[in-house]
Formats: sequence, structure tokens, C-alpha cells
Amino acid sequence: MAGLFSRYFPLIAWLLFISFASSDNFNAGNTSRIIGPLILWVFPNTSIETLGVVHLITRKAAHFTEYAILAFFAARAFRTSPRQSIANRWFLISLALVIVYALLDEYHQSFVPSRTGTIYDSLIDIAGGLTALLIIRRRHNPARRFN
Repeated sequence: MAGLFSRYFPLIAWLLFISFASSDNFNAGNTSRIIGPLILWVFPNTSIETLGVVHLITRKAAHFTEYAILAFFAARAFRTSPRQSIANRWFLISLALVIVYALLDEYHQSFVPSRTGTIYDSLIDIAGGLTALLIIRRRHNPARRFN
């Protein structure tokens, strides 16, 4: 039972974090109040236009990163499953979770007044998750070549 908890708790906790990050708390207006002053502190002569670009890139990088982390936790949980059918298919199960959650997350955001749900953000999410899964698969199976 302890193995089950340690295997799946980080994954479930991260899914809950993603759901929280999809709320009004992490809308663009709120994150700009953190990113803007930080950039201006480091680079005081930054233009408003540049601040906007940096903010956009930071938010998109956050999408990529949060789903790479999700993929890591999913791979960790499913690769070590005592059920051989899950352990053997960890890559596909993890990828399916990333894809489904990315799409559901953006769908949810479309109902939050201060957020927008876009397929483009889902694609960034999926790219982050897929990148992490490919790295994990490569690290744990170095004989496999990607031709």
C-alpha cells in the first residue's frame, strides 16, 4: 500500500496543481504582476512591448514545463507499476494522460472568465509531455534508436 501511495501521490498532486493553475489565480493579469516587476528589476530599461513578449514566452514555457513534469510523474508511476500490462505500456498510458489532461485543462479554462482555452496551448502542453517522455524512454532504453 505504501508503494501505491508513493507511486501515485506525486502524479495526483501534480494533476491537482495543474487544475489550480487553470483557475483565475494564474490568469495573465495576475502573472504579469510578478513577471513584469521582476524583468524591470533585472532590466530596468525594458520597453512595454518587450515586457509583453517576455510575459507571453514565460507563460508558454510554463505550459511546456508543467506538462513535462506531469509526464515525468506519470512515467514514474506507470513504469514501476506491479501490473505488468501497465508497466509494459507506460509510455502510451503516460502520453494518453498528458493529451487528455491538456485538452480537458484548456476546455476548463474556456469557462473561466479571466482565462482563454486554446488548442494551441494544448499543443504546447502535449509537446512538453511528449518531450519528457521521449527523454525518459531514451534514458531508460539507450539501445533504442530514433531513426
